Amino acid sequence: MQQYLLLIYIEPALLQALPTEAFNTLMRDCLAHADRLQAEGTLLLAQKLQPVDTAQTLRVRDGHSRVLDGPFAETRELLAGFNLIVARDRDEAMRIAREFPWARFGSIEVRPLEDMDAERVRCGAPPAMAAAVL
Repeated sequence: MQQYLLLIYIEPALLQALPTEAFNTLMRDCLAHADRLQAEGTLLLAQKLQPVDTAQTLRVRDGHSRVLDGPFAETRELLAGFNLIVARDRDEAMRIAREFPWARFGSIEVRPLEDMDAERVRCGAPPAMAAAVL
């Protein structure tokens, strides 16, 4: 099984156009769906992000750090949350992503996670447990 991160991007204007009760119904259905996926072991973690105006972006270049309010990218779609899932392959991950309603209000990026233990071996870093003790 492979882990995938489903990055949920929304177009705020599309969600803001929904009547309050329609949005609340959408959220309840989405949360119930997430609860079912979590109960079956497919959904490992899900989280809604606070509004983009609470974000700060850190950039370090040539030893100088700069903190900017908000996201760095200029885009109509904003990162609103994520779901960490396990799936047999990319097709199954995409099927799971399609079950969430958020693509109707933006997009869902489906991205496989790297194996960090393999990356530690590749670059010569100590195993995670040994690194935590240092």
